[in-house]
Amino acid sequence: MARVGAAVGSPDLAGAAVQPVAGKQQHHQPATMSSIASYESLVHAVSGAVGSMTAMTVFFPLDTARLRLQVDEKRKSKTTPAVLLEIIKEEGLLAPYRGWFPVISSLCCSNFVYFYTFNSLKALWVKGQHSTTGKDLILGVVAGVVNVLLTTPLWVVNTRLKLQGAKFRNEDIVPTNYKGIIDAFHQIIRDEGVLALWNGTFPSLLLVFNPAIQFMFYEGSKRKLLKKQLQLTSLDAFVIGAIAKAVATTLTYPLQTVQSILRFGRHRLNPENRTLGSLRNVLYLLQQRVRRFGIMGLYKGLEAKLLQTVLTAALMFLVYEKLTAATFTVMGLKHSRKH
Repeated sequence: MARVGAAVGSPDLAGAAVQPVAGKQQHHQPATMSSIASYESLVHAVSGAVGSMTAMTVFFPLDTARLRLQVDEKRKSKTTPAVLLEIIKEEGLLAPYRGWFPVISSLCCSNFVYFYTFNSLKALWVKGQHSTTGKDLILGVVAGVVNVLLTTPLWVVNTRLKLQGAKFRNEDIVPTNYKGIIDAFHQIIRDEGVLALWNGTFPSLLLVFNPAIQFMFYEGSKRKLLKKQLQLTSLDAFVIGAIAKAVATTLTYPLQTVQSILRFGRHRLNPENRTLGSLRNVLYLLQQRVRRFGIMGLYKGLEAKLLQTVLTAALMFLVYEKLTAATFTVMGLKHSRKH
């Protein structure tokens, strides 16, 4: 059974990812550099990428609603259904899927990097033995940091493209005119400098602890259940995984909001300090949001985020597990899935 975790750097880290279970025995291989290029790591990476792309495609409109609520502070509609209806009425039936391709492309790359890094490092460190909670936690954070540093430019561009053409209530937002992914990269580098592609990196790095918080709640709840029964059912795993994800998302949501604003980068507020997404900028944006909208302003769009996160994680969990198991079975690597 895999546990549901957060993909760092997605509209969660965006989107959701699944980490391998602590204690799941990996394929016995020498701890050499060949482990990094192992077939098993590739299977996990591809399965995670396909699972996340499938889930995000199904629930993409929820992510659109979440992003609008985070970035467009003056939008009066407060609930996910109301925002979606408003977007469809004003911008067309397909508007909730605006920016689908760049988001899916970024999500595919992000989850591939995360899964591949996690499983490769685990093969090198664990050396075929049972892993531990501490090791999985450290590997998850390291994989998250690598993922953030490599894929943040993709997330910056897809955030811009997803919001392009939107009807904003906030007059402080500067509109953009990008022709596509390549043109967006070109214009951002030309007008704002190459470092603008890493806008929001600092809160993204802080958000690698999102799956760590989720892991803590998930494992704690699982231990309590296993004291009363021999093993977890699929429903047990889904429910406690959803609760753990909800807790982790709620605790880190203000940082996710700041991350979205910095990635969008089109606000006129504090223009001299918004480029790199440093600690000063993070604190400034948090302070401004509380001053203008109260403490609840930090959680605008949380309903859409929780709904999208739980549903997306559940579907991705299913696709990831089925695809990985099927691939290992077909290739005669059943022992790679043993506990």
